[in-house]
Amino acid sequence: MRLSLVLSVCVVAVVGGKALAQSQYESSTDFAKYAMKLRENALLKIEPKVIMSPTKTVFSGDGPRYMTGPSLMGRGAELSGGPGRYSWKLGIVTTIFWIGERPSGNNPVPNDRSSWDKNWFYSYGGYDTPDPGGRRNFIPVNFVPRQNPFYFALPYNDVEGGHTKPEASQVIPWFKHAFARDGQTVLKGRWIAIRRGSRVCYAQWEDCGPFRTDHWQYVFGNERPRPNLNQGAGLDVSPAVRDYLGLGNKDATDWRFVEFREVPPGPWAMYGENNTFVLLRRQSNERFARRMFSKTESNE
Repeated sequence: MRLSLVLSVCVVAVVGGKALAQSQYESSTDFAKYAMKLRENALLKIEPKVIMSPTKTVFSGDGPRYMTGPSLMGRGAELSGGPGRYSWKLGIVTTIFWIGERPSGNNPVPNDRSSWDKNWFYSYGGYDTPDPGGRRNFIPVNFVPRQNPFYFALPYNDVEGGHTKPEASQVIPWFKHAFARDGQTVLKGRWIAIRRGSRVCYAQWEDCGPFRTDHWQYVFGNERPRPNLNQGAGLDVSPAVRDYLGLGNKDATDWRFVEFREVPPGPWAMYGENNTFVLLRRQSNERFARRMFSKTESNE
């Protein structure tokens, strides 16, 4: 009876606050994750208050640009870590998700769109089937992905309601170098290393989750993932990552941020218009073509 009452209160809170929540969240995907967070808070009573000092704001161009203000209380020294100095997050429960995944019991969010791409399914090129029989060499057998099949999600989004979150400039180590304009994420496409046993895989950040999009204290600090309906999972990975590492669902892995120059060649370097390796190869080919064209003209 008590559990039913808690769930009823949660449903009323989600429905009654829908208009406000949708105005605050970047997409329906983020709103669904927000609704699931409300449910978890009611059931588990785990949501602590985050104490944060104010952030300075200045205006540049046509939108606000967030500058580093007073330091956040309790953040770890690793926030300022440079290349090769990002700490490993150890023993993180890791779940599998895929582009085109439909909602199910513990996954309320359809994955045909991401937190940053409302056309994610079409941008990728189709359904990234998790069925091993429908995959070969880490990609689906029936099409070549237009984006990197080695992708992941972490439970933080630096954009909310079309604007950069106030704390983003203080908690994201590469914010100063990557920030372009208000409302444009500096997270999408970042690389991490994922380790299980002696094998290490590399993947790019393409969505937010599992379940929440506000836990910077874990993603960039020293906190552990908060309890959720998937045994406290703190990392979602694609079928390609699963296959490379030999993961089952809810296995534990270690992960850390890496700079691109730390990423070795591998199957994660093969595909995708969003893939740093592919973009660099394309630029190199274009430079070579221009040189050859110039030589041809000079010989004529």
